[in-house]
Amino acid sequence: MRIWAARSEMIDGRLPFVVTITLIILAAAFTADAQQPKKVPRIGFLSGVFPSSISARVEAFRQGLREIGYVEGKNIVIEWRAAEGKPDRLAALAAELVRLKVDVIVTAGPSSTRPAKQATVTIPIVMALDDDPVGSGFAASLARPGGNITGLSTLSSELSGKQLELLREIVPKLSRVGVLAARGESSHGSKSNSTCLAARV
Repeated sequence: MRIWAARSEMIDGRLPFVVTITLIILAAAFTADAQQPKKVPRIGFLSGVFPSSISARVEAFRQGLREIGYVEGKNIVIEWRAAEGKPDRLAALAAELVRLKVDVIVTAGPSSTRPAKQATVTIPIVMALDDDPVGSGFAASLARPGGNITGLSTLSSELSGKQLELLREIVPKLSRVGVLAARGESSHGSKSNSTCLAARV
């Protein structure tokens, strides 16, 4: 399965794409079962945070589905699962979606993509975003990702060096820059390396 990369920083720009990829996967699954009695597609949505904190994304996802004729509770089922800020619950929630035999799992970010990946190698996973899918272990490479994960990447580790270059153009006498990063992020190392390389130029 191919990783679709996007550099957009706009939430609304990413979600229609996530909806499209999700529905392409569902269409492929249901074309194969066309001779069977009509089955309502089921999407599992996995998030590590409180639903209220991503309500705009959730509504954009629902709206994207509605725009192409899929209405929750009518001709599509969405199984919503949120760890509500407790990351230790994500593995159990991902396993629950697998037991429910959803047709595709949509993950809200890398913290929920990892437990989904660990829970299944057969159900397609569509990630809403990830800074570095290769560094996170979600893809073997961007050209040939393999596996059952697709979705969007901000490619922010590649952009870190470019951001420093732009900053130096804006402030030519710039000599010191502080960089804040979350050490637990999988892309922390690649972002730091990219920034350090740009700083040496």
